[in-house]
Amino acid sequence: MRVLICPDKFAGTLSAAEAAEAVAAGWRRVRPADELVRRPLADGGPGFVDVLAAAQPSGKRFPVRTADPLGRPVDAEIFVLGDTAYAESAQACGLHHLKPAGGPDRRDPLHASSVGLTALLLAAAGVPGVRRIVVGLGGSGTNDAGVEMLAALGHPEPARAFGRPDPGRLGSLDGVELIGATDVDNPLTGPRGATRVFGPQKGATGPVLDDLEAALVRVAAVLGPQVAETPGAGAAGGLGAALLALGGRLVSGITLVREATGLDAEIARADLVITGEGSFDEQSLHGKVIDGVAGTARRHEVPCYVLAGRSTVSAAEAAGAGVTAVESLVDTFGTDRALHHAEESLILLAAQVAGRFPPR
Repeated sequence: MRVLICPDKFAGTLSAAEAAEAVAAGWRRVRPADELVRRPLADGGPGFVDVLAAAQPSGKRFPVRTADPLGRPVDAEIFVLGDTAYAESAQACGLHHLKPAGGPDRRDPLHASSVGLTALLLAAAGVPGVRRIVVGLGGSGTNDAGVEMLAALGHPEPARAFGRPDPGRLGSLDGVELIGATDVDNPLTGPRGATRVFGPQKGATGPVLDDLEAALVRVAAVLGPQVAETPGAGAAGGLGAALLALGGRLVSGITLVREATGLDAEIARADLVITGEGSFDEQSLHGKVIDGVAGTARRHEVPCYVLAGRSTVSAAEAAGAGVTAVESLVDTFGTDRALHHAEESLILLAAQVAGRFPPR
């Protein structure tokens, strides 16, 4: 068989590339004659730049020094191909920069800032010949709608509405088209907005959630409903809304990556597609990697298996999205082993799945 292996990251344990290699290693143990094609993916979140750079080796990476959600220096990079620069918001304001609880670097979205994205945008705009900047949105540890970034680019009103300081103008993006590649379709506020859906995983609970939502409601009033209610405005803690406020537009991150990597053609040639991510949940079916992969596989009538760290999606929901079968590390090996021995467990799980296919 020709097997296409195209997972997203297993957040906190494996990168998309590491997950793809683990699946391939397990599959080869049982079916060494199969042709394995590895295409690690991202949907706008962590790994976005790496995936695009790997698919387009003629491009060039540029290092950028910026700040994490707590203002600490951090190394990031942009990727430039032709007249387009690609940046990844998570490199500056990603959740992976913060600890789940305790200590000065704990997750605290009431104070975490996404102003670090400013340096990436200005660096991209400063590369000669760049006319377009595509920003991957996802995996953020912030919930501030990018208000300090907006202030740094000459729009201080949202920062005042949020109650954040104005860092002073650092530059502008004049003459550059701005595109946000989102991993979700949530609006800025409301029950499906940035705070209510994603705030808890970033450390917000109880009254803090209410305070954050109230702050974003004030920002939404400044930005207007045409921004705040747009699908994807709530991506990356509201950075989707910030890019819209700068005159940009939003696109599906996985659709953009599919086109850049030639994924649809690879799926059409495959006999089987294997995708996956750390947590296969309800959000996975709203603009994330598995949603894009499974939907494409269904159109080409190719079976699609999901190997996940954990899964809370029902069989009916998965089938409705084009998923043939779901296997999880937690269900197979238990939570402790899934978390602390993810690579080994994924290798074994892939081998088990491969063993269910008859020899050819």
